[in-house]
Amino acid sequence: MARIIGGIGTSHVPTIGLAYDKGKQNEPAWAPMFKGYEPVAQWLAEQKPDVMVMFYNDHANSFFFDCYPTFALGVSPNHEFADEGAGKRPLPDIAGHPDLAIHIVEQLVADEFDLTVFQDRPLDHGVNSPLSLMLPHQGGWPLSLVPLEVNVLQYPLPTANRCYRLGQALRRAIESFEQDLKVVVVGTGGLSHQVHGERSGFNNTEWDMEFLDLIVNDPERLARMKHVDYVRLGGAESVETIMWLAMRGALGQKVRELHRSYYLATSTAMAVTIYEGEVA
Repeated sequence: MARIIGGIGTSHVPTIGLAYDKGKQNEPAWAPMFKGYEPVAQWLAEQKPDVMVMFYNDHANSFFFDCYPTFALGVSPNHEFADEGAGKRPLPDIAGHPDLAIHIVEQLVADEFDLTVFQDRPLDHGVNSPLSLMLPHQGGWPLSLVPLEVNVLQYPLPTANRCYRLGQALRRAIESFEQDLKVVVVGTGGLSHQVHGERSGFNNTEWDMEFLDLIVNDPERLARMKHVDYVRLGGAESVETIMWLAMRGALGQKVRELHRSYYLATSTAMAVTIYEGEVA
């Protein structure tokens, strides 16, 4: 039986990947952020998961606003990374896990979550910016990836509660897969930031800290919040953090936070966390 060994919450800021590719790991402005990912890389190396299921959002690179799905799951045997306008990042493609992905699709649809299913659509910085910091990839990645896209761009968005329940349904789907697999679930996005309008550059560290506490201790409260609450507290783009709730829902009622890093040096508050949840 497949089992979830833990969860990771992470920002997916494009400048993370850019700084990595330019070798800025030891520069004073970037070193604290990179240091924050080292325990995550170490935990993954120790746990050796077979598959990573990642909740992410596409930034109009593979899905555009004429047809932008609420939830979409990739079933390809291989995933490439998108050229977002400045050339592709120097990263190898990552293997998918079609058997598990198709099983998840079937189970989630049976659980009344209507999914779009995609193949051969490249994954943008919503996936690759944190992925490159968490895992070694010279010569290939050490695990396979099941990408699960969430619409946090084009209204109407799925509610925070819907995302939380999606994570719970994902847990049931994974645990019903007969193959013995170790699975880690990742939720991406945020934290507080707004990149347009009168509040461009807005951050709220106090709310970010509260959010990081609540995701551990009271995710139901976060699930009850409206989109307007997330926007008011964290800025328009911070609504991305509903994808953390999808990850949190997959971990069970109680979790233990193993690591938390928070760094605010640009327009986006960058965070990465590790959680271990209920034993299946």
